[in-house]
Parts: sequence; structure tokens; C-alpha cells
Amino acid sequence: MPSTVKPRSVRIIDTTLRDGAQAPGVTFDRPAKLAIAHALARSGVDELEVGTPAMGPLEEEDIRHIVNQGFACRISVWCRARLYDLNAAERCGARHVHISLPVSDSHLSALGKDRAWVLDQLKTLLPAALARFEGVSVGAQDATRGDPAWLCEFARAAASAGVHRLRIADTVGIGRPGSIARLTGQIRAAAPNLPLEFHGHNDLGMATANALSAAEAGAGALSVTVNGLGERAGNAALEQVAMVLHQHPELSCGIAGEALLPLSRRVAQASGRPITPGQPVVGDMAFSHESGVHCHALLKNPHTYEPFAPQLIGRRRRFVLGSHSGRAGIHHLLGQVGIQASPLQVKALHDLLKIA
Repeated sequence: MPSTVKPRSVRIIDTTLRDGAQAPGVTFDRPAKLAIAHALARSGVDELEVGTPAMGPLEEEDIRHIVNQGFACRISVWCRARLYDLNAAERCGARHVHISLPVSDSHLSALGKDRAWVLDQLKTLLPAALARFEGVSVGAQDATRGDPAWLCEFARAAASAGVHRLRIADTVGIGRPGSIARLTGQIRAAAPNLPLEFHGHNDLGMATANALSAAEAGAGALSVTVNGLGERAGNAALEQVAMVLHQHPELSCGIAGEALLPLSRRVAQASGRPITPGQPVVGDMAFSHESGVHCHALLKNPHTYEPFAPQLIGRRRRFVLGSHSGRAGIHHLLGQVGIQASPLQVKALHDLLKIA
């Protein structure tokens, strides 16, 4: 019997305009930022992380323009653990801030800091942030290379300080679904009332899988970017995460599937990063079929070789003629253009394609 339990909704936090914009060679001007922000808001994203105010006056002004659009979704900005950054965020009119803190020994060493400094920041900086902003989240930067026991201590301290959410960051994309699930579970057990978010990079091609694993382990929010745009190999891709959640028996999200393709194309054009043909969900080949076995089965039952109906994201199934085509697919394609071919004609074309 189908489950009667309502799927748990996962919040989608898009950081295309912050982390995505940090991809090498990518620059969004203000009109592009506004257009992308509007498209994201229409898609059903729960929160937009729209920039880093401390980058300077131009970034502040861009953020202010986005904040003033009056979007229904939450608008947040990214800050270092510095009062200077909070002041810049306040000047932008931001009401929600994310404060990133290094937690791995390698990151702490690079900054000349230690764990005691991290805990001190939670005690001294967070009260000021909580007094000035409606929402304050804290990031455990490079969490997947941090000591789990120390991360649990950090989570408890963050919860005690009153933060509204903790971001588990797989900063260099080394997490695996199993390890992400364990880490999420450990932090949940250490601070059970603290909402968790997962932010995954794609250095080893695991970002979408790790995001799903974190959500299944109890993370209530996932940080993503359109097309997986981001530093190095990028981030978990919004369109992939959204469609995984749409197919999930126990999880869901509020992203409108039909918004994904135009959103993906808009970001691809603005970023100068074309969508590769084989890119999941939005690539041109995602619903293209040549194999005779596949085409024959799809003509009888569309579910046989597709994870979801292409119409869900505003696409159509496409059969392609080639050396792997079968007779059923050839007959179907000829019929689509008004050519009624006999079985012998179909066989002749099939034979020609095999030697082409």
C-alpha cells in the first residue's frame, strides 16, 4: 500500500549569486543578478544567498537592489566572523546573515587561529548579530575535514548562543554519502533542536548524492547553485537536487519543475558556462534516445527508460536516428514527419543506418 505519511519538506537555499558567482571567470552584472534573483524566486526557492557585502560598495549596492525587490523568499548574505562584515550587511538592508567559521585544523592553522578562538567568536560576535538581524546562521567551514567530536562541541556552543541554523560545509567535496549521513546524525544528536543545512561542493562528483544523504539524515535545508555553478568543480546543482526530492518517497521541496530549464539556461548564458549535452536534467541529451531496445520500450511504456516524465520540467522526449536505432523507432520518427513507410522501407533504412 502507498505510504500515507506526508513527505518532509526540505528548504532549498540557492547561493548562485554568492558561491556560484565566485566561480573563476564568472561575473554577473547588476541586471543579470536581478534577472537571476527574480527567476529563482519564481521557481519556489526558499532562500537566496545573494552575495558578500564585505566585498565593497558595488557589491553592497547590488545586494541592496535585490533586497528592495520585496521577494517572498528569504534573502541572506554571507559574512566572515568579523564585525566589519556585519556592519556591511546591515548597510545593505539585509535581515538575514550567514557567518562562516573555520572548524578544521587545516583551515584554523592557515588563519593562525585555534578552536578556542572559534568558541570565543560564538560568544562575542553572535549576540551582536542576533540583536541586529532577524536570522543568523553559522557555518562550519571545512566540516568534513574536522574532528567529529569537536564539531559536536561547536554545534552545542552554536545552539547555546541562539543561532537559527548551522551549515555543515563539505568545503572541498571529499564527503561520501555514508560519511555525510553519519556526521549529520552526530551533530543532530549533539544539538537536537538546532536546524541543520548542508552545503556540498562537487570536487569528486558527489555533491548531489551528499546533499540527499544529509537530507535523509535529518538536515532541514540544502545549499545549491543553478547548474552546480561554483568554485573549482562547483556545488550541488539546484535542478538535480530538486528533481531527486520530487521523486523521493519521504522528502519534498517547493521548487517548480517547469521553472528549471529556463532558469538553467539563463544562468548558463549569464555565466558564460554552457550546459553540456549530457548534463543531468537540463542537458539536451537528458531525454534523447537512440537505442532500438530503449525506443521500442518507450513507445509502449514511457517509464521504462526515464526517471520522470520530461513534461515535468517542460521538455519533450526525443528519438534520434543513428546506428543503434531499431525499426520501431525509425517507423515512429518517419510517422512524426508524415511519412508512412512500409516494413520493407523501414528495414532498408535500418540496414543503411547500421553501415553509415
